[in-house]
Amino acid sequence: MIRAGVSVVDITPPAGLEMCGFAARIPPATGAHDPLTVRALVIGDTAIAVADVIGIDAALSNRVRQASGLPPERVTLAATHTHGGPLSMPGRLSGESDPSFLAGLEEAFVTALRSAASTAEPVTLQGGVGPEPGIARNRRHPNGPVDTGVPVLRLNRVDGSAMAVLISYACHPVVLSSDNLLWTADYPHYVRVCLEAALPGAVAIFATGCAGDVNTGHSAAASLDPVSNPARSFAEAERIGHAIADAALAAPLRSLGETIKAAQSDVLLEFADDEDVPALLAAWKTERQSAPPNRARLLDIWSDWADRRAQQAPAPIAERVTTASWGGARILAMPGEIFAETALSLRRAAAADGPGPLFILGYADDNPGYIPPESEFAFGGYEVTEAHRFYGLPAGLAPRSAERLAKAVFHAAGGQHHDDITKGDCHD
Repeated sequence: MIRAGVSVVDITPPAGLEMCGFAARIPPATGAHDPLTVRALVIGDTAIAVADVIGIDAALSNRVRQASGLPPERVTLAATHTHGGPLSMPGRLSGESDPSFLAGLEEAFVTALRSAASTAEPVTLQGGVGPEPGIARNRRHPNGPVDTGVPVLRLNRVDGSAMAVLISYACHPVVLSSDNLLWTADYPHYVRVCLEAALPGAVAIFATGCAGDVNTGHSAAASLDPVSNPARSFAEAERIGHAIADAALAAPLRSLGETIKAAQSDVLLEFADDEDVPALLAAWKTERQSAPPNRARLLDIWSDWADRRAQQAPAPIAERVTTASWGGARILAMPGEIFAETALSLRRAAAADGPGPLFILGYADDNPGYIPPESEFAFGGYEVTEAHRFYGLPAGLAPRSAERLAKAVFHAAGGQHHDDITKGDCHD
């Protein structure tokens, strides 16, 4: 019988630290609305651990995996990508991360993984996919693609009670906007609360899917606006969280097997070095002289990026993709902000690989920013032409980076060449 364990470690920072995720938000956190956590699930000698932060970087992932007590290549670390947490990646997202928080985050990951492994007990696995709750919206294209459905993996103790439940949904955790000054996991908090209430004694783990171009309906530009939006409230986050949890609970579950597999692959991604940075900097400084406050802050962030960019030549970066199969429930995990089109191409390619639930995750083991599919470069926009400045990267990633990641994770999972993951889908 499979043995598995689960653990939760609180990582909620004190008030006063800088928050992360909105350029329009300047004040520090004033307190906590709900706890930020690291949640680890160990199955055999494989594991996934998810933290309520906007992202983790590759260096932290590597150190944690080496210290976890498990085979490092069989461990995946991910972030929920909440915009209600502190800065969690040094040198990224236009702010100064707190060293004590970063040290605590790293320790919490290691503690959660070791604790889950040390408390492992016999379990059986069930899996299924819940119906689409109708929450996610493509924020770049009206009626654009979203990765629908709620994959579910349930782990049951020998007595039949639920020990843990892992679910995923592909939607940005940005229900709360820049006027929120409380630490929060956003809607994933309410997903977990609802699931744990329905399954007494179980730990719920939420892993965010490929939500780079998907949220609850507002544009990316709206997140740069400091104006309060009453529709983006904790009450709305609760409604959304409960809808996703209800979909997970409605999933028809089937018994899964006992075979445990895991694999990883490394991918070298290049940058698109096509910006005239000196010209951009000169234009921003001219505009800054008469810009309103919010625009001025944006221009300051970009100008600071340009100053640092002049000393940072774009060099390829190595990214890690991972895959696991837990009794037939499959997990494909990629770094950064992956778009829905990429996830859907992987679903099509993997459709014949088994009836178990398929989790396709973003924000795993690193977060180098948005990684659009090739088809999206023609449309430009924040995610394609601007976001790398906030992430502190020397340039945007080159076209076909998403396709290279998808191909690598598909092959790591045992798949063969498939046209769906080597070409992009065009929008009308």
